[in-house]
Amino acid sequence: MLMGSSSKGVSNGYDYSFKLLLIGDSGVGKSSILLGFISNSVHDLSPTIGVDFKIKLFTFGGKRLKLTIWDTAGQERFGPMTNSYYRGAHGIILVYDVTRRETFTNLSDLWAKEVELYSTNHDCIKILVGNKIDRDSERAVTREEGISLAQQYKCSSFLECSAKTRTNVQQCFKDVTLKILEVPSLLEKGSAVVAAKRQTLKQKQEHRNPRNGNCCS
Repeated sequence: MLMGSSSKGVSNGYDYSFKLLLIGDSGVGKSSILLGFISNSVHDLSPTIGVDFKIKLFTFGGKRLKLTIWDTAGQERFGPMTNSYYRGAHGIILVYDVTRRETFTNLSDLWAKEVELYSTNHDCIKILVGNKIDRDSERAVTREEGISLAQQYKCSSFLECSAKTRTNVQQCFKDVTLKILEVPSLLEKGSAVVAAKRQTLKQKQEHRNPRNGNCCS
């Protein structure tokens, strides 16, 4: 069970910190999915400009987790920003709109290629999500096609959801988090203890080797 709140209480500490990305075409509902997870409510949202992110703290499997979830614009004109927001991601949620076939084909033509090009964690968890199943009468992509694409790109999970009704919204983040917790290399990279040790080591090295510019007054 996912428990906790958004950015309130960040100072309380955590065992692991994971970076997640929501990627896909503009208008597929990435921001609404994120809002449904963070605040348990959904509103009509304007398109994201550039990149936004939210923080969610919760307890899962007895571990205190901090998720930093990046919501991307989904527009090619923001391409120069891609390198920075893919860097260090532990999990990637690829989203399409089941009523708009082009958003599905663009996952193969654009987004999967970006993941391959820019993702720096080779063990990064990917899940595929088809949004807007509340509009099933307008469906342009079958569930079977979604399953096939998820298998093609070795996604750890495939879900269909509705940000409007919140169907499976929590499950999307539960699935990706559970899969991350099963990968030792991602656990090490997300460990708060390891990060603290690295910071301490860095400070010791800086103390032993002060910059030459500060040695004289």
